Parts: sequence; C-alpha cells; structure tokens
Amino acid sequence: MSDQREFDVVIFGATGFTGKLVAEYFQSQYGSDSSVKWAIAGRNEAKLADVKAELGISDDVVSIIADGDDNAALDSLTKRTSVVLTTVGPYQIYGEKLLSACVDNGTGYTDLCGEPAWMHQMINKYEAKAKDTGANIVFSCGFDSVPFDLGVHFLQEHAKKQTGAAIEYVKGRVRKMQGTFSGGTAASLKATMVAAHKDKSIMSALINPFSLADASQSHPQPDGTKPYYDESLGSWAAPFIMAAINTKNVHRSNYLANFAYGKTFQYDEMMLTGPGEKGEAMANHVAQDKSLGGEGGPKPGEGPSKEERENGFYDVMFIGEATNGDTLAVSVTGDKDPGYGSTSKMISESALCLCKDVSLSGGFFTPASALGDKLISRLTEKAGLTFNVEK
Repeated sequence: MSDQREFDVVIFGATGFTGKLVAEYFQSQYGSDSSVKWAIAGRNEAKLADVKAELGISDDVVSIIADGDDNAALDSLTKRTSVVLTTVGPYQIYGEKLLSACVDNGTGYTDLCGEPAWMHQMINKYEAKAKDTGANIVFSCGFDSVPFDLGVHFLQEHAKKQTGAAIEYVKGRVRKMQGTFSGGTAASLKATMVAAHKDKSIMSALINPFSLADASQSHPQPDGTKPYYDESLGSWAAPFIMAAINTKNVHRSNYLANFAYGKTFQYDEMMLTGPGEKGEAMANHVAQDKSLGGEGGPKPGEGPSKEERENGFYDVMFIGEATNGDTLAVSVTGDKDPGYGSTSKMISESALCLCKDVSLSGGFFTPASALGDKLISRLTEKAGLTFNVEK
C-alpha cells in the first residue's frame, strides 16, 4: 500500500455506535503513535467534534465530512487515505458508493459485512476493476468472519506442519459465548431477507455455500441447520446463526488460495450446548430462536454498556481428522463481547494490517486470504484474541 497518501486509515462512520468504539480503540492504541496516521469521517461535523471531545482525541486527528450518498465527497476521501474502515451498514443499502470510490481510486477497504448476497454482487461487479486499480477489498473483518476464517486457516497450517496435508472436513464449534450481536448485524439480516423475497438470485446466493467462491462448485457440505448429538465431542450441537456468512468466507479463502484446503473441503459451524437432556433442550431452543431478525432485536446505533462489553467473551474450537487418522484441534478466543468490544478491535487491526503489513495486487479478499498470519499476530499482541493448538 502506498505511503504517499495523507492517512493510513480513515474511520468512516465514527459517530455511530460501533464506529465510535473503533475511534476509541485507535485513540487508546495509536493516539500517541506518530507512525499511524488516521482520521475520522462522518456526515455531521458537530457529532464528529463531540466524539473527539468525549474520547480525548487530539485536534491533530482530522475530521472529514462526507455523506455516504455524496459521490464527490467519497471520491475526495478515498484519494486521501490508504485504507477506508467503514462501519456504516447495512452495506447493501449504504455501502456501494463508498466501495466503488475505493475501487476507482485504488484504495484499500475493510468492513463488517455479513451480507453474502451483496458481497456476491459486489465481487461480480467490481473485482476486475479492483485488480486493475490495485484496490484491496476485504469484507467481514469483525466477529463475522475473522475468528472463524482465521481459525480454519490456523488449524490447516497446524495440520500441514503435523502431517503435510490439509484436513478434508473441519468442524467449527462455538463452545462458549457471552455477549450480543450488533444492531447492524440484525439490520443486515432483515435487509437481506427483504431483498431475497424480491429477487430469487439473492436467495440463490444465500443458499449456495460457494457463492463467494466458484459458484459452479457442487461438492456437498454438511447440514448445520438442525440440532444433533455429536458423539465424537460428547455434546449436542445447535445451528449457529453466523454460519451462513462464515462458511462462505471460509470457502472463498480456500478458493483464493488455489484450494489449499482441497477441492473436496467440507466445513460447518455449530454451537455446542452440552450433553444429556439439558443439552438437547438448549440445542432445540437455539434452533428455534428467531429474535435476531425480530422486531425486538437490537437496533443500529444501539449497543451494550461498557460493563457488558468488558464482561463478554467467546471460545471457538476448530477440529478435524488429519490424513494420518489423528484428530487435531485449535481454539480461538476473545476477551470482549463478540458483536462490539471484540469486533471494534478486530476491524481496527485488520485495516492497519492491510495498510502496513501485506502487499497485495488488488481484488476482493477474505481476512485469511489477505491478512492471514500477520493479522493473527496483531490480534494476539493487541486485540485480546488467542490462537491455541489444543491437539
């Protein structure tokens, strides 16, 4: 990424709930670091000033006034920075003009997108031009899908070191999680379902596990939509709501790495709810829970208190049988609630990793395919994540 631009990272949407958390993280980690040049951006100059005053951000940090619907302002913004970090979703409603400006100007881009149908559309529409201009677009740099995409990558690297080959079937299993999904995630889910009912091609992209990779692939995948008892783990497993996006990103990572996990690679994600009748009851409850997409779910701009964010956590295991018959497993944990506290740190480090640590030639990437081990190092050193080999 060029070092000739005015900023390394511009935080777009810094007055929103999650954007403000990102600005707070940049201030705490990099506020006194002269090697990191960052700015905040949003529609309202007074609100940007309020964010800076509340967080103690220096006046040396520039505020950029830009509306997500103003093509000229977005063109100007994207020419000034190496990477745009955007928290303004649902992206299918508010995101295309900013993404297009990044592609036009060869500017890096990171977001929190969990909207696979929109991502599928954007890849088809802009990938060729991104490769021409050198714009590196990295979707899904929050809880969806960093821990999962990097978790599979980490397990496969472990497997290759142990056996010389990748694991053909990886299970992603959420063992523990405390915290809330973001209002933006809920809004994105609702917007996606509305769009899918209007356009059959959107539903096809949602259903196809390879819609972000090679949509002509047809290798069967495990059914993670129904509770079942996993004898190998001694626990009931329930559907995991983020699997619809995470699995597609993992398959795209495999595709972009020239099928480093294999052309018949299988992957599914579920939540472990424990053994016995209690575990079964919990698995069935999780499977029937529709609250995230309901009217009572979280709203964009709303979020948990600082105490709730600080007390949150998650623990995800990735496990599979290696080619020599050994069972190998790794875990990824986070020390804050997934939807806000940890997500704000993950996207921050993803943007800086894209700007400072990797050299890419343009295109649409996943966290694992673009940032890989470099991002794992940043997340473990600065963002409260752990990546551990368990066996």
